[in-house]
Amino acid sequence: MAKYRQGRINDAVAQEMAIALRDVRDPRIVSNMVSVTRADVTKDLKIAKVYFSCMGDQGEAKRALSGAAGLFRRHLALALNLRITPELVFVPDGSIEHGARISELLQQIGAERAEREANREQNEETEQ
Repeated sequence: MAKYRQGRINDAVAQEMAIALRDVRDPRIVSNMVSVTRADVTKDLKIAKVYFSCMGDQGEAKRALSGAAGLFRRHLALALNLRITPELVFVPDGSIEHGARISELLQQIGAERAEREANREQNEETEQ
């Protein structure tokens, strides 16, 4: 039962962080198009790792998010009914880039396979 509660808390923190990001006016966050992908809260609810992705400079976005951590923590305290409001640690999420790289590699493999098949067919035609 504890894992179910932990999952609900993780989802709630991620959802509320996404809502809180809408209200931020920091140009380092707005211009980098920062979005929250997920959150992992420790079992004792003291620390929450908030994973984010952005279209711009991740280092700059992380510094801006860390600077606004107090604002986000206050938003979480008001929105969530938790005994302890976790401290926020922001972590760049590389899953989108990782997925894009895998997709790129699969396309490259497909193109090489098609090229090999075309060469094979061409060799068979010249042999006949």
